[in-house]
Amino acid sequence: MTPPRPPLETSPGAAQPAPAPAGATPSTGYFYRFSPGQRLLHATLFTTFLGLALTGLTLRFSEARWAQAFAQVVGGFRAILFFHKSLALILTAAFLLHLAIILRRVFLKREFGLLWGPNSLVPQPKDFLDLGSHFRWFLGLGPRPRFDRFTYWEKFDYWAVFWGMAVIGISGYSMWFAPFVSRLLPGSWLNVALLLHGDEALLAAWFIFSIHFFNTHLRPGSFPMDTVIFTGRLTEREFEEKHPREYARLKAEGRLADLRAGPAQPWFVVAGKIIGFAAIAIGFVLLVLTLYSFF
Repeated sequence: MTPPRPPLETSPGAAQPAPAPAGATPSTGYFYRFSPGQRLLHATLFTTFLGLALTGLTLRFSEARWAQAFAQVVGGFRAILFFHKSLALILTAAFLLHLAIILRRVFLKREFGLLWGPNSLVPQPKDFLDLGSHFRWFLGLGPRPRFDRFTYWEKFDYWAVFWGMAVIGISGYSMWFAPFVSRLLPGSWLNVALLLHGDEALLAAWFIFSIHFFNTHLRPGSFPMDTVIFTGRLTEREFEEKHPREYARLKAEGRLADLRAGPAQPWFVVAGKIIGFAAIAIGFVLLVLTLYSFF
């Protein structure tokens, strides 16, 4: 969720890059990609999203047998609603913190590269060119595009979440605080909010549990699990293959060594994979159940 800092920056308290081991090869060297703070925000995002999806879809399809069975296990639909609202508060706090970090970096630290350039998540002309080049590569009509720090689908994922947070959040809080909102807006807005909240949340869940999971973990080159969001680092071979333009730029500028990292602890990698596979499994189960209930 949080856009990573430019390559030369690290978060306060982050571990210092380890010196490159002697005789390191492109497959054994490691480089930092995400800071501890960014990984923590992402962990908060995906855990609360899973919880919100589970509780929200249970409420959305409350007449389905699976929803009634789940609600009975956790104490009824009133308990489901309590957990849903509690998770919404946590996710809202994380989202506001994310916005505060961006505003601080742009307006106080004057990191305008967040708004445009190779380290920005803002869509740029090259992203549309990469999209066309990628489709031509899929069809064997051209070379594979050389991606920079962020690919076009990573930017799409980011802004889809950003848009979803605004629509789902505003509509959800409107229903939560309906008496107050009805003093400011016509009562018909609450009907609109109900439709927006349910349909946008359903769309978000289906997108995350299918497209995002595939793009991140299940596509060739990442299957069966991309652990970079858990460990914060990737191998030099992965760096050069997945983000060749960033790799070449940093190497030409002599800044590549600043991102050098040691390998993550084995237990940490295993824990990341367990958490990741559990999230994918829960997502796929919810995808199947909601598709069955919807159609």
